Amino acid sequence: MEYVILLAIAVAFLVFKDRPVMVLKFDNGELTHSKGSIPNGFLTGCKDIAHKQPFSGQVKVYKNRFTTKLVYSKSVPSKVKQRIHNIFPHSGSNKKQGRRA
Repeated sequence: MEYVILLAIAVAFLVFKDRPVMVLKFDNGELTHSKGSIPNGFLTGCKDIAHKQPFSGQVKVYKNRFTTKLVYSKSVPSKVKQRIHNIFPHSGSNKKQGRRA
């Protein structure tokens, strides 16, 4: 009986744990922490945006089988969110796009 409870706790932990693919943390326009395999163009673009419009907050990138999603902290302004979304390299890449039968 104890094993079932421990297994349920372990499964719940694995399912609900926050596991982003990439994390970028900014503080007053400076990149303070980065985690994951970040494409070089995306990293330099984010640094340029943060230099031109200084902000504090973090950007997390989640990926599943079908989509890649950007999640921003509440302190990131909406104009900065849009600019980061525009330079993100994985947001519109569908392999079947443009193909017809």
